[in-house]
Amino acid sequence: MKHLLPSLEHLMRTDYRIIDQADLAALQAYRSDQENDPVFIAKETGQYGLLLQSAATSGGDPHIIDVQTVQADEPLSGIASAFPFCSLALVVKDGHPAGYITAPDAIEASVQAHRYLEAYFSTALEALNPDVAMTLINEEGHVAVWTSGAEHIFSIQKNEIIGKPASDFFAVDRLQSLKTLQTGESVHRMQHRPRQDMFVLINSSPIQLDDRIIGAVTAESDLTTQMRLHQELLQMTSKVHHLQKEVAMLSPSSDPFQHIKGTSSTLKNSIDTIKKISTTKATVLIQGESGTGKELFAQAIHNSREQGSAPFIAINCGAIPAALFESELFGYERGAFSGADPKGKKGKIELANGGTLFLDEIGEMPLDMQVKMLRVLQEKNYFPVGGTQLKKADCRIIAATNRDLKKMIAESTFREDLYYRLNVVSLDVPPLRERKEDIYELTQSFLHEFSLVYGRHIQSFTPDVFEDLLQYDWPGNIRELRNTIERLVIFSTDGEIQREYLPAHIYTGDKKPSAPSAADDWRMSDLDGAAFQAQLDEFERKLLRQALESANGNKLAIAKQLGISRATLYNKLKRLNLSSS
Repeated sequence: MKHLLPSLEHLMRTDYRIIDQADLAALQAYRSDQENDPVFIAKETGQYGLLLQSAATSGGDPHIIDVQTVQADEPLSGIASAFPFCSLALVVKDGHPAGYITAPDAIEASVQAHRYLEAYFSTALEALNPDVAMTLINEEGHVAVWTSGAEHIFSIQKNEIIGKPASDFFAVDRLQSLKTLQTGESVHRMQHRPRQDMFVLINSSPIQLDDRIIGAVTAESDLTTQMRLHQELLQMTSKVHHLQKEVAMLSPSSDPFQHIKGTSSTLKNSIDTIKKISTTKATVLIQGESGTGKELFAQAIHNSREQGSAPFIAINCGAIPAALFESELFGYERGAFSGADPKGKKGKIELANGGTLFLDEIGEMPLDMQVKMLRVLQEKNYFPVGGTQLKKADCRIIAATNRDLKKMIAESTFREDLYYRLNVVSLDVPPLRERKEDIYELTQSFLHEFSLVYGRHIQSFTPDVFEDLLQYDWPGNIRELRNTIERLVIFSTDGEIQREYLPAHIYTGDKKPSAPSAADDWRMSDLDGAAFQAQLDEFERKLLRQALESANGNKLAIAKQLGISRATLYNKLKRLNLSSS
């Protein structure tokens, strides 16, 4: 490791001699026989001196100068004070001299290590992604490092900025590195605007030495180019989008992850986990906040292993009345109870044979059903309601929840044995606030979707809108982002999405936002947030009611038509009081 300072033991020399100060005879013998190797004198005080060679050979009184001692385990960086009077210092190990070190050797080793470190450092910086700007400022706020990526993103050459105050090139209130230098604050993947017309994701950390801040380093990924490309994509006509959708339906992709949008590292980790899970048929428990798209991950696990003809059956445990839960899950034989289908009915487990049964919102499953579900997982068989013959459960079980099952176990509302049966393999779906770099791709996908649904040709998407989307923490996750983009498309009757169309809790502008009048039913300028949401819900309720009527209540067909999961559709219907429709 040539870029690191060597140890003293590595540098010390051993061609020396130590004699006692009182041993003048030995000293005289040394004068005649040993003229090149240094001679150290052990003084009665416990200190050491160095016999000068000119005195040793002159025959006069010996000339001795004091020599400092350093411990063998002391770092090379800590011995600068060891050479005040003499260019040699004794190295002591376990209380006894073990060798000596010279000032020229220490200087040469330090310079060589610095040269290697500088070569490694400069090469590593230039090997960074050209779309990442790495900047380092010193404690005076002057730019010390400016990479090629910074030149590319900010259009400022190294020879123009190195050694000069960063504030000469950027407004002080937009310099996150200067704020980090002054406060010691670190930021991670924060949306930032170094210039009025520029958007970046920034990481910033203080540089510390000896418990004080001596500089700050920032890494900035450019979002401006992505947004410009996004503007170009929005110029595509709705006909092109429609044709793309038709082609996709005729030639479905074999990629099981095609519906999971994003390229963030946290999302990639989740996909890597799915790839490992898909090699087995083990039971999987997917955990994540509401709105993170857990059913999409369950579908990806299924598609990664099963053939295209294998069934994927989803059941929302929170949307089924407790009295009907057992018959929905296990099915029933004819005549099992009053009002039952005289032919009997297959349960979801039987329908999922050879494929996957997805139990969404498993935390909502009634306790008595948890016992029966545990038997299915243990024995791989079950009895239909009113039946006397065992049926085989030949399907993979994937469960999902947004609840804290361990807390529910402590509260005796969820069975501990069922939890451990379900949690053979666990997958944590990251919330949107931990993968904000995916907002761009998700936004683009939802814009395309809703521009087709509502017949809107979106021509522009102002940068301020995207800034607010990045600033917001999205407690409702992807579902909330999707609903927000749907709202923006609804309001954009002129093809332009503006910042004022955002909900009040996302909008960060100076003026109170108000939505435009798109039609007679949308006089929104004087409405507060609650009234606006009520009208938006009524509009969505009207659309869904029409869809239910046109599809004769076939919720699966409606979900496919809208491009959403059945669980999402059920949640919408429940929220809008249409679940009984």
